[in-house]
Amino acid sequence: MQIGILLTATAQSGDLAEIARQAEVLGYDSFWLPEHPVIPVGHKTPFPAARDGQLPEHYNRWVDPFIGLTVAATATTRIKLGTGICLLPERDPLVTAKVVATLDLYSGGRVILGVGAGWLKEETEVMGTRFGLRWKRLRESVEAMRVLWTQREAAYEGELVRFPPVRCEPKPVQKPSPPVLLGAHGPKALQRVARTYDGWFPLVQSPDALARDVATLRQLTREAGRNPDMLQITAIVEPRNGGPSVDELKRYRDAGASRLIVFSQEMGVEAANGKGLELVKRFAPVVERAQRV
Repeated sequence: MQIGILLTATAQSGDLAEIARQAEVLGYDSFWLPEHPVIPVGHKTPFPAARDGQLPEHYNRWVDPFIGLTVAATATTRIKLGTGICLLPERDPLVTAKVVATLDLYSGGRVILGVGAGWLKEETEVMGTRFGLRWKRLRESVEAMRVLWTQREAAYEGELVRFPPVRCEPKPVQKPSPPVLLGAHGPKALQRVARTYDGWFPLVQSPDALARDVATLRQLTREAGRNPDMLQITAIVEPRNGGPSVDELKRYRDAGASRLIVFSQEMGVEAANGKGLELVKRFAPVVERAQRV
């Protein structure tokens, strides 16, 4: 079982290079940064992860994940570099394909692209995509980037994303391309993963819940004509009471996860306000326990 850590990086977070370096030294397999390009002032959409619907203040201050991960890449040699998640409907796929490929080149093939459609309507629309079309734009962006990453002269003709033959280099080190994991939940999310993505990147509440969803996902993947054994299951878990325990790690492994990412909303606040290095050290025992699984 591999263990990664997701941290919110801001101007107040401290030395991101040192945080990533310590994560690698302590044995984490992956280092993840989230994305919100902008937060519209006065937005009305409730925050789904809070009972009162209020968005934590630090969400306004996140750094660009690809620049942050480039900093992490220069300070490390082995740890995987993940977006958790990249809001592709808010990005130009041509530019993003080059950014991802460049980071993969300079990191020696260490990029994992966690992607999602986004939940904040006002942000999606201020960035240029109609909220009701975000899932289609996400899928088309992924399809277009795979063409850009693998073909010398790449063209794509979707409903929302389209471009004539272009050259887009460098190509990624990973072949055919960096893995693209969908961060989403519910029956439609499983259908989308089965049809399009290299894996699933959910927030999970328990091993039993994950096991049920993975069984459904595997069946849907077979029905889509794809091999479910090729899917990567990376699950985000809240590390309650210093967990997960060895027993919980085994249960998550048996449920289908090959990697767990430790993250909670409380961790997000702490990391954004300068305690990222402390968090990496605090959850190092989870990494040690995972080595016995």
